[in-house]
Amino acid sequence: MSSLPAPVRDPEAVKGVGFGLTAYLMWGCFPLFFALFQDVPAFEILIHRILWSCLFLVGLISLLRRWPPVVAALSEPKRLGRVLGCALLIGLNWGVYIYAVETQQVLQASLGYFLTPLVNVALGMLVLREVMARLQLIALGLATLAIGIQFALLGEMPWLSLILAFSFGTYGLFRKQVPLDGLSGLFVETLLLLPLALLAFSWLSLTGLSHFAIEPTTTALLIASGVITALPLMAFAGAARRLRLATLGFLMYINPSIQFFIALSIFHEPLSTVQLVSFLLIWIGLALYSYSAWHQSHKRLAAVR
Repeated sequence: MSSLPAPVRDPEAVKGVGFGLTAYLMWGCFPLFFALFQDVPAFEILIHRILWSCLFLVGLISLLRRWPPVVAALSEPKRLGRVLGCALLIGLNWGVYIYAVETQQVLQASLGYFLTPLVNVALGMLVLREVMARLQLIALGLATLAIGIQFALLGEMPWLSLILAFSFGTYGLFRKQVPLDGLSGLFVETLLLLPLALLAFSWLSLTGLSHFAIEPTTTALLIASGVITALPLMAFAGAARRLRLATLGFLMYINPSIQFFIALSIFHEPLSTVQLVSFLLIWIGLALYSYSAWHQSHKRLAAVR
């Protein structure tokens, strides 16, 4: 009796899943890191995140000998406008996210990142004039309904979630139009933000408001904030090179899911019935969106064959 042949595993795909899991697990656990800061304003943490990630990336790019794309980008100032837009959007996203953790609104942050793929669908339709599949339009409608329910029943818009979703979604839209890999792109973005960060750091130091070099633990955390910015991005770049977009998109939901459970189980944030209904509608929308993306991917593969 002959046994069935074992399925062939692509070692590169296995590595890609490992890199993807590493990246999204790290991003998902970010609330635990930023919650360690005591009495340090989100604005100051953002400044140090820019400063130290820029410095760390200088060493990393030198080690990996990845200076040519960086030099090429900096030598064409006309092309830096879009990169500057990316830099400002990612800076806004970082700052609002840190603020969300500091003010114990991690549930709102996770909602923002659950919304991001659906914001990408909306931006693709409105800005790039992409034709959306019916299920993707239904998913977008469910997300809109979820936000409308929060506004109608709670009397307030989830501004923090919307800022995170639209800043990161628009960042992704701009980033697609910048011919730089993840590592080089992040470095150029932080480099463009560096003068503002240095000015802000100088102002905090001169006015005696800086928390840097006052207490060893806080100083170490501020420096580490730059390192943890770059590490998951490196893992994500490794995953993006090895995995199909559909697989990468599926792994993306790990990040806000971890944040959701951290908010409930560790930070003990309250979850009202209205918020739960909003999350359920968005999860249903994401399931429809994922199925639609998977179905379209398989149709394209079948057409190629």
